[in-house]
Amino acid sequence: MSFAPNAAEIDLTRRQFQRVDVNLIGRYMLQDRSEHECKICNMSPGSAAFICNKVGEIGERVVAYIDHVGRIEGKITRITDVGFAIELTSTARKREKLAAQLTWLANKHELALPEDRRHERIVPQKQAVVLSLPDGRQYRCRIIDLSLSGAAIELKVRPALGSAVTLGNMRGQVVRHFEDGIAIEFAVIQRRESLSDYLN
Repeated sequence: MSFAPNAAEIDLTRRQFQRVDVNLIGRYMLQDRSEHECKICNMSPGSAAFICNKVGEIGERVVAYIDHVGRIEGKITRITDVGFAIELTSTARKREKLAAQLTWLANKHELALPEDRRHERIVPQKQAVVLSLPDGRQYRCRIIDLSLSGAAIELKVRPALGSAVTLGNMRGQVVRHFEDGIAIEFAVIQRRESLSDYLN
């Protein structure tokens, strides 16, 4: 019995892993746990090219949080003049999701699409909320803005990128630091009508 992929499967794989030119901002962490800003200039469901100042070693593991894409991870396979490229480590489901995200990013300008309305940012009437960490520590903070997929909050402490947190009753993880606080990506996409319930 042959398990060789047929022509249609080969074509599907080729299309899924086609590189897309993008301009996405993010942050990444090297194995020494140092964090750095970056820009992703092209990406496929199996790889990503970074423009950055701090370059790791070939084979080094990288974890990154990229705008519009979220968390990605992989190993450095190539050093370039402006940064490095990684081969992504992900499940088949994650690759399918990334392929859909890249297709949307590649087409939104040609189709004159606005930013994804599901992730429209709003300033909630009630901005005071409690942020909880897994070890039981809690901090009062202020929501700067909120969307169905995450929130930016004003906070004096800086939990590490990737840290699990709970904002009100919404579970998520820290994906970015900025001058006055942190950005959180929720574990699940919220429903618009339920956001106020979570933060009561």
